[in-house]
Amino acid sequence: MQRIVVLNPKGGSGKTTIAVNLAAYYASRGEQPTLVDYDPQASSARWARRRQPTAPPIHLIAAFERDLRTTRSFQMRIPEHTRHVIVDTPAAIDSNDMKQLVQAADKIVVPVMPSEIDSHACSRCVATLLLVAKVKRDENRLGIVCNRVKRNTKGYESLVRFLSTLEIPIITTFRDSQNYTRTAEQSVGLHEMKPYQVADDMAAWEQLVEWLASPTTHRVAPGPLPGPLSLSAA
Repeated sequence: MQRIVVLNPKGGSGKTTIAVNLAAYYASRGEQPTLVDYDPQASSARWARRRQPTAPPIHLIAAFERDLRTTRSFQMRIPEHTRHVIVDTPAAIDSNDMKQLVQAADKIVVPVMPSEIDSHACSRCVATLLLVAKVKRDENRLGIVCNRVKRNTKGYESLVRFLSTLEIPIITTFRDSQNYTRTAEQSVGLHEMKPYQVADDMAAWEQLVEWLASPTTHRVAPGPLPGPLSLSAA
């Protein structure tokens, strides 16, 4: 089972967009993924709950919720058939929560938008992952996704130059496309839409999927999902 954590403490970086589209991708391949939503804003959970009954199944764990009818361990239980767990994280998580979330992660995806504020937030996030969470650059489990980008602009060029200083690979670049708005509105993934609608987006997603499938040198100790985050518990 592979655990993929989509993480950036900066709000509005596109974590949920990437998380739900990854879940939909694996679901479209019949792999019955589990989508874990730690964000009290519940964007991933709403998306999953609004999917059509005929859509490929995605198991949802709303980790931010408290269900008094069952134990926390049962609520957080990952089904045995799950091959991919995609974790959507909230904004403003502290370094201890970040460390806890990525400890058992096979892959860590950090999305960043093309703005100076987002670039510096990404820099702080990467520093915390390296220094506090002890993620190593040579493990091939930490990658950056440039999100909602308009190519051939000064903003994009500045973002790429800045990210190159972090010495973390840029896995792919997602263009600024209305298709992502449609996936949110319709509770589908890009890979579930008509091919002619998403043809311009597919190459970028193939790059991400290929990287997620590539091996790492980090030995992940299997274990349960982290409990309540300090932000969620507030």
